Amino acid sequence: MEPLLGYPVKSSVPKARKLILFLSTALCVGTLFLLQTKVFKPRKAKDFYSFEVRDIRGRTVSLEKYRGKASLVVNVASHCEHAERSYRALQELHRELGTSHFNVLAFPCGQFGDTEPGSNRDIEAFVKSNFGVTFPIFSKVKIMGSEPDPAFKYITDSVQKMPKWNFWKFLVNPEGKVVRYWKTEEPMEQIRQEAAALVREIILKKRVEL
Repeated sequence: MEPLLGYPVKSSVPKARKLILFLSTALCVGTLFLLQTKVFKPRKAKDFYSFEVRDIRGRTVSLEKYRGKASLVVNVASHCEHAERSYRALQELHRELGTSHFNVLAFPCGQFGDTEPGSNRDIEAFVKSNFGVTFPIFSKVKIMGSEPDPAFKYITDSVQKMPKWNFWKFLVNPEGKVVRYWKTEEPMEQIRQEAAALVREIILKKRVEL
């Protein structure tokens, strides 16, 4: 560039190149950040069946295997005063409605007094030998406090109620949404009627879809 009136004029080309380089770098970094956030952002569970839990042997289990069925989710305890009556009633219901369309899903919890003090192995041995339990029992969980089990937290958040004792029961529909809940001493006959009605809906829907 020629000097103007005898004064040298600095070229603006290097500055422009630096600006373009800076903007390009910023754009690339921003794009990578957005992609990383999108890829690695934890997937928020939309329903109960979206969660993974641990079975009584400590193995990871996806609750997705129960989608399309009705589930009665229960916080259980082996040495609770309601254990015998509740376990036997739950086993009868599980057998009566069958596993094709319905399951009892039990989550042992030791947060209500000293009613579930044993290990997972102790719990499994106790309920099978004493009550002949065949429905799924998962690893012992916390349902209160700062680190509740995520799957059970979904249950309690759905109904905005925290169990006050063992053997609260939550009916989950085939889509993984909580539709009813019952406290410890509420009649099992009422629970049976509600669960059976939901199972009938599932069967009728499948017949229509055939």
